[in-house]
Amino acid sequence: MKIGFFDSGLGGITVLSEALRRLPNENFVYMADTLHVPYGTKTPQEVLGYVKASVQTILKEDVKALVIACNTATSIAVAELRKEYPIPIIGMEPAVKPAVEMNRANGKRVLVLATPLTLKQSCYAALVSRVDDHGSVDSLPLPELVHYCEQLNFDRAEMSAYFNRELSSFNLDIYGTVVLGCTHYPFYKEILRELLPSHIQLIDGSQGTVRRLKQVLSEHNLLEPSPKSSPSQAGHITFLCSSQDEAYVRKMERALEIYTEHEKIYF
Repeated sequence: MKIGFFDSGLGGITVLSEALRRLPNENFVYMADTLHVPYGTKTPQEVLGYVKASVQTILKEDVKALVIACNTATSIAVAELRKEYPIPIIGMEPAVKPAVEMNRANGKRVLVLATPLTLKQSCYAALVSRVDDHGSVDSLPLPELVHYCEQLNFDRAEMSAYFNRELSSFNLDIYGTVVLGCTHYPFYKEILRELLPSHIQLIDGSQGTVRRLKQVLSEHNLLEPSPKSSPSQAGHITFLCSSQDEAYVRKMERALEIYTEHEKIYF
């Protein structure tokens, strides 16, 4: 059986990469809703319908657990999905809680970068209210960043200019942590590390999500305990997209290669 991953586009690749590293004995199916990417500028009602349709497709792939590797889709759809389907469903939320905890001792602020729709959701406001007891969290929507990522645009000069423009109104000296609150955004960690002051830490939800996935699989006795008889039988990924576009499947494979190469620098 496989572990399913779902996102509107390439963003969930950043979470899949973490799962491949931490769960090397598992096989995966990854689906991107390419007909409707990006989600961050859609209405909640539209996103809910898109997610439900895509999940129906994923579940035809002999899936034992599902990761909604998209903060926007999680905030809108995960509760309903858990009511409808009996398999474990893991969602994502911006890593605000660990970011706040990291800064408790130094008094620095937290800046959350996310899509406009994620930041508008009541569950995001509730999350911040629950963990931010000192009012230290600020938010910045970056709707264009998903589009850049979907185009595999990682040009340093262009993207540096974009980030400098978007962050120009912030005094970065007062921040200790920047939260990448959309799964597309970690593709730009390397560029952001070059631009941000050295004292700022970058954090995203991938590691926490995969830790939770591994815990839930173990609790349900669904964790693949040992390597397959043949190494080729483990770590296999089936890529799907709602547009059934083979060129986009190749793009997903390329995005995973790019992100995995970037991450090797930090492990």
